Amino acid sequence: VQWAILDCTPVALMAATITAVGGPLSELPFVANGFWHYVPESADYLPLSGDLFRSGGVAGTVAEQILGGGYNDLALSSITGTCYFAVTTDAVALGRYFYYQSIADKQ
Repeated sequence: VQWAILDCTPVALMAATITAVGGPLSELPFVANGFWHYVPESADYLPLSGDLFRSGGVAGTVAEQILGGGYNDLALSSITGTCYFAVTTDAVALGRYFYYQSIADKQ
């Protein structure tokens, strides 16, 4: 809904969708190495716990190299992806607003 109200362009939708998926995944190394954590009650999303990440598989081996041995227990808040999506659409909309505002100021 926010994307449709603020911007409504396919590029903004694509950027927000990619960020909604990649943003939470990019947090995993920081969580794995103790830089920050989620409150246990909110850590309800286990993105690396499916069949793709079985021990010994390619994805599991890569995840273990990057995140350490207990990567299956890493959890994020399930709302994180939605927040990344919303912030990205806000940033795109604000960027477009300031761009057009600067053009109007020059005239």
